[in-house]
Amino acid sequence: MKTVIISCRTIEDEVNAAIRLTGVDYPVLWLESGLHNTPALLLERLQELVDSVDAERVLLAMGFCGNSYKGLKLGGFEMIVPRADDCISLLLGGVDKRMAVSRELAAYFFTEGWMRGERNIWEEYKFTVEQYGEEMAETVMEMMYSHYRTIALLDTGVGDMDALAEKVRPLSEALHLEQKRISATLDYFTQLFLGPWDDTERFVRFAPHTTVEESALTLPGGAKASVQ
Repeated sequence: MKTVIISCRTIEDEVNAAIRLTGVDYPVLWLESGLHNTPALLLERLQELVDSVDAERVLLAMGFCGNSYKGLKLGGFEMIVPRADDCISLLLGGVDKRMAVSRELAAYFFTEGWMRGERNIWEEYKFTVEQYGEEMAETVMEMMYSHYRTIALLDTGVGDMDALAEKVRPLSEALHLEQKRISATLDYFTQLFLGPWDDTERFVRFAPHTTVEESALTLPGGAKASVQ
């Protein structure tokens, strides 16, 4: 069955690593990083990619991203989507693990992909320093992110974790947040690429020529979506 992967550039390294690990040769259509900040644009761009698909199956290697898929219209292919709120949950292996780590560490999560392509806490910090100076920036950012205790670096075995830690260190020190490395995984991606997809706690399957309804985008066990 002809299959296409659609994913986000933010997790490009991890998706490509999972492709190598599984040996699949599916083409990948990439969404630009940062689109999840504007759900309407994400849906618009995702619809453009979906409309361009010439395949029988689409594997959407992303989380729900704030239910941004709601209203997506499918062509003559089925689509399989991980039942996860965002890419952090995917990299941690599931929503339950994400929630447990978030509760334990009150963590803000980082990967190399987030550093490269996202308007994230690090980019916000640098912008604030440029606008108001380092001292004021630290005060503003501490107020905004006072509920975090940890900067968590997700280690999937992909990329240079020592280099990532050094990049993030100025932010950790400025916000007085402990830096931790958290073991992550490519397992969710490898299962998405190879199947089976009959575990309804991990995957949602959409039939050809259907429209994605919000009611289908629910998390396992009724869990509430985590917020980065």
